[in-house]
Amino acid sequence: MPTDTHGCVRYPIPWSDVTRSRAEDPPKAALAGLAGTASQRRDLLVWVAIALAGLGLTAIAVRTGAHLGTASAPFLGRYGLSLGLATILAPIVAGVVLFGALRVGHNGATWFERAPFGRVLTLSYGASFLWCATLALVDGAAGFTRSLRSASNYLTDVPAVGDDPGAYLRTFVADAAGHSVAARGHPPGPVLLLWWFERLGLTDRLALGVALTAVGAVLVPVVLAAVRGVCGDLAARRYAPVLILAPYAVWVAVSAEVVVAVLGAVAVLAAVRASDAHRSGLRAAGWALGSGLLLGLAALFSYAAPWLGLSAVCLYFARRRAFLNVATGLGALVPVLAARAAGFSWFGGLLAARTDYATRVEPHRSVLWWSALSLVALVVACGPALIASARKIRRTPGWPFLVGAGAAVVVSLAAGLARGGVEAAWLPFFPWLTVAAIAPHRQGPGSEPTPLLLVAVGALTAVIIEAVLATPW
Repeated sequence: MPTDTHGCVRYPIPWSDVTRSRAEDPPKAALAGLAGTASQRRDLLVWVAIALAGLGLTAIAVRTGAHLGTASAPFLGRYGLSLGLATILAPIVAGVVLFGALRVGHNGATWFERAPFGRVLTLSYGASFLWCATLALVDGAAGFTRSLRSASNYLTDVPAVGDDPGAYLRTFVADAAGHSVAARGHPPGPVLLLWWFERLGLTDRLALGVALTAVGAVLVPVVLAAVRGVCGDLAARRYAPVLILAPYAVWVAVSAEVVVAVLGAVAVLAAVRASDAHRSGLRAAGWALGSGLLLGLAALFSYAAPWLGLSAVCLYFARRRAFLNVATGLGALVPVLAARAAGFSWFGGLLAARTDYATRVEPHRSVLWWSALSLVALVVACGPALIASARKIRRTPGWPFLVGAGAAVVVSLAAGLARGGVEAAWLPFFPWLTVAAIAPHRQGPGSEPTPLLLVAVGALTAVIIEAVLATPW
């Protein structure tokens, strides 16, 4: 079986698909691609049914006066129609990406399938940034700055750092009650990152919002590189449009959680490189150590980030490289212990966050209602591709990715911690939950074509959410 320079198996496009595409009229082939296969239409119907049932449940919760703590369930924020000239920008970006995923090339391959992979990564980053940015611009400049200007967000904590970040770390747990709402539920990483940005001269709120969006867009090429290393070259190429036009992009431009998502994704990618069959000895251990260091760093931004380490653990065992867990585990301890030496106790911060949650959130938000509504938010945020992924999870070698992300969601629900705001809190896990959407219909190597119908409906979902929801993130 031929492999590329990274040792990934290269699965050729089936010849029947190529000859069929050559024989068809390109416009007809394009329309057929957007119409989707029978399985895609079934997945879409299931998703629509679940989403509508969930929104109906939400309406019942609101009308019966359930304790929800938000006026925009199943999300946090407020509803209000926002339409303008900028509203057409996001659909234009979506149209360009969908066109690149159509089989209109002279050899029957899509642009994503035939372009050099490095170019696919580069343009996927650019397309992701434009998709997130144009969604945010529906609200004008406020789309980038609203969350940063909020009194409940991290930026209000930056003055407390002053000229002594060490003192801020040492008093972070003790002064937890005086932090912003966002900072109380997180380690000090987000505040210190924004403080560092200010020290670099990035004080303009619009520029800072754009910079965070640019960081968030890195998530797409990193996840694609990880998928390529585990599922193969063709699968990663066909997964690109699913990632680029994901509905959860609505929150990428306005949430500091994207930093956690990127750090976690790079950590998973390092674990993929460490466990590659062509890499052994010190080189493998070095990548595994780097994976752990990144996971530990992510843990200083979010208490939920370590769940992505479960993906690395499963990957190592699946590839029979279990000894790499030692290097990754040791690496993960380094940032946490370094922070402890500087005065911040990660476990102390976690307990303080849990105490704050128990007094500030739990009494005002029903656990029963929010356990259901959080799943509704998950289904809507991930889009129809989530259904295709859930249906084919056993057929993809990328199952370790789904285990880490899925475990984080399940534990959050079981512990009663999912009571609003999962669209931001679960952002680091969303990209991994749809990996199996391009898995083959039968167990074995290969990939299904990009589910364009599901991608298109997911993009439309993002446009609708952005038009009617003002998020607080």
